[in-house]
Order: sequence, then structure tokens, then C-alpha cells
Amino acid sequence: VQLVESGGGSVQSGGSLTLSCTASGFILDYYAVGWFRQAPGKEREELLCMSSTGDRTFYTDSVKGRFTLARDNAKNTVNLELNSLNPEDTAVYYCATTRSVVCGLGVSDYGLWGRGTLVTVSS
Repeated sequence: VQLVESGGGSVQSGGSLTLSCTASGFILDYYAVGWFRQAPGKEREELLCMSSTGDRTFYTDSVKGRFTLARDNAKNTVNLELNSLNPEDTAVYYCATTRSVVCGLGVSDYGLWGRGTLVTVSS
């Protein structure tokens, strides 16, 4: 049972990336999935989450209108599309699941985590 993130890389300011969170050992569509990031020297930050019914929860206003979530059930994956990136978005991005149908209130509600994928945005 694990989550694996992919799709990170380097991009210039204003660019876009799509990150993927792929589950193995269980069906990801049954559970809420959240995305988080951690910049160097900072605490892990909650970004947004999708419940098993498709409801979105934004934990921070800074990504509203720029980051979107979508499930790809054929691939047992949740994708995070990052648009209009700026250097402040540079971080390791993580996905996690609450192992329930609803999104958690914060980091501590998520019990299964991937190892992260690095996004670097240059000016």
C-alpha cells in the first residue's frame, strides 16, 4: 500500500506542470486525496483536497484559480495541475490520503503519504 508522486521538475515563472499521485495496493477513488508542499526551511503546507465524491477543499487562497485537481481512475491516480507558477511555489510536493471519504482539516489528518516530488520555479 503506497502513494507515489511524479511529474515534478524545473519550470520558468508563469509556466505549468502536472503532478501525479498514483496509488498501489488500494483503489484511490474510494478515498479523499490531498496535496501539500514543503519549501526549504518551512513547515509542510496544506494546499487542496478532493473527497471521494469530488468535493474540493482549498486550504490556502494562494492556489485558488491556479491549481486544479482531477482523478484518473483508469490509472488509479489523482493529478494536480499547477498553472501560473512563480518562484514562491518552489517546494517538494506531496500527496496523501486520509484513508476516509472526506478531506482532513490539516496535515495530521492524513495517514498515508508519498515521498514527494520537487518543483523548482525560476524567475
